[in-house]
Amino acid sequence: MRTPPQPLHACRWHSPVGELLLLAHDQALCGLWFSDQSGIPPWAERAPLQPTHPLLLQAVAELQDYFVGGRHAFDLPLDTSAGTDFQRAVWAALAQIPYGRTVSYRDLAQAVGRPAAVRAVGGAIGRNPLGIVLPCHRVLGANGALTGYTGGLERKVALLRLESA
Repeated sequence: MRTPPQPLHACRWHSPVGELLLLAHDQALCGLWFSDQSGIPPWAERAPLQPTHPLLLQAVAELQDYFVGGRHAFDLPLDTSAGTDFQRAVWAALAQIPYGRTVSYRDLAQAVGRPAAVRAVGGAIGRNPLGIVLPCHRVLGANGALTGYTGGLERKVALLRLESA
């Protein structure tokens, strides 16, 4: 994963499903991970904590609204430039999954025009740098099976329950 534009600003926020690491540069949010998940890029973990940066304040406010059921879509400017062209296509498809709905990995592979690339789609989803905002938790295995989630299956279930309430 490539490093996004500099300078980077970070904050940690305690959400109802665990601590989040949020990362922004001056134009967009470029990272949102569970603090204890694997795969956080080292450059993200080294970013200076600046919780009063305007984009981070906006991100936390939108997340707070999401967790109380008041927000079904995010208005944040997002930067996914750290990904490959294929990853960015998958992440863009994630953004199109409506709140409260789920799709399969196969559905997503078809949506990006690569119906035979189900495993590659899963790999791109696992590298999603903007969890929750780009809702990879809305992607299920065949026949609706709960499958891997970098934040842990219990968090995936909690997010799906929140959205089905």
